Amino acid sequence: MQPVLRRARTTFFNLYFRSLTPLRNNHSLPGSNINWSKPTFSRSPNPEDRHTMTKEATPPPPATTTRQPPSLPNSPIAKRPKTTATMAPAAESAAAPAPAPSESTTTPSATPAVTSLSQSKAPPLLVKKLVPTARVPTRGSAFAAGYDLYCVKPIVIPAKGKDLVNTGLAIAVPEGTYGRIAPRSGLASKHFIDTGAGVIDADYRGEVKVLLFNFSDTDFTINEGDRIAQLVLERIYTPEVVEVEQLEESVRGAGGFGSTG
Repeated sequence: MQPVLRRARTTFFNLYFRSLTPLRNNHSLPGSNINWSKPTFSRSPNPEDRHTMTKEATPPPPATTTRQPPSLPNSPIAKRPKTTATMAPAAESAAAPAPAPSESTTTPSATPAVTSLSQSKAPPLLVKKLVPTARVPTRGSAFAAGYDLYCVKPIVIPAKGKDLVNTGLAIAVPEGTYGRIAPRSGLASKHFIDTGAGVIDADYRGEVKVLLFNFSDTDFTINEGDRIAQLVLERIYTPEVVEVEQLEESVRGAGGFGSTG
């Protein structure tokens, strides 16, 4: 019974003195085989003396110990704002294949960029020559609004008078449009030549003639091939005519002929 108590007491003191840090600086405890400057132990290889502790050489503790401040808790990750994704059609969402690289260099076009109103190609203006000397209408620039009309035979517009000038052309304007005969600014500003009313309907197939007025005091001579007016194509709306008893009132009412100032 005494050997068991002795071993229990030895184990208790070993555990107790290992927790006493002031005695770990090269102090030996009487009656014990523990050297506190070397705190680690290993068991004896002899299985019969398994309670006997042997000393092991371990490096001494560091002279100074640097205490690190406690680390702060990490900030939570910011929440991402909700975004509403617009679903594109399957045909548009598919990525187009990348174009093959070309060795040729692309030069910028000299034509100014103009926004296209419609992706579909506009219907053509059909022109028929009634005489061989007639000239097809042309535009002075890429974005000119009107088509220049040419005189087919010489004519003289008398002073303070008027006359019809032949073009030798018959045209068919696109459906939903009409042709308007407009004056040329050069003839009006230099020679006082103006055009009269001219509306070419989509179903008119006769020769296009231009009514010219001469507001100057001298006769004006027009030669074959001279530009006399311009043809402008304009869209029209032809709604159904409905007769009513009353019209909706408006702020202006019946005011006209300079009533607004």
